[in-house]
Amino acid sequence: MKQHRKTIHHFNDPGHAHFLTFSCYQQLPLLSRERTRRWFIEAVGDARERHGFALLAYVIMPEHIHLIVFPLLPAYDIAVFLKAIKQSVARKAKHFLRDHNQAWLENLTVQRGSRKAFRFWQTGPGYDRNIHSKKELFEKITYIHNNPVRRGLVSTPEEWKWSSARWYSGKRNVELAIDDSIFS
Repeated sequence: MKQHRKTIHHFNDPGHAHFLTFSCYQQLPLLSRERTRRWFIEAVGDARERHGFALLAYVIMPEHIHLIVFPLLPAYDIAVFLKAIKQSVARKAKHFLRDHNQAWLENLTVQRGSRKAFRFWQTGPGYDRNIHSKKELFEKITYIHNNPVRRGLVSTPEEWKWSSARWYSGKRNVELAIDDSIFS
């Protein structure tokens, strides 16, 4: 039986922020190590610079990511931005596993037709919702920041090192700086 890929419609509307969510392959906690989280931070930094996006909020959970980004250019493609991030992290993970953990490399490799494919991320594009108002934006930021609290990983959002909650509480010692000039 032929398996159908999930499709998502990206609406590349100028002036809209995007609330993005994507998960690790089979919901595995592949982002639970500092090394993988750093790969993700580097990938977001590179992609936002290369593709002209401002970062408004984020949280890195052990098995999924939430981002809110805002395009700085009138013509953009959110799918290209996502691809840049996801491919960068997946490539680094694959190279690391090739050198340090062949068993995990095999666990994350699937048969795709006549060839094998490495899977760090869940197939499909994830979730993309355009944000139309400041009220909705701040609701999503609060939702993102409370993820680690809801999961019992920390007591307050600011305790989670891998989110933008510290930035919004006035501390600037965060792993990934927020582009707050967008709010001016």
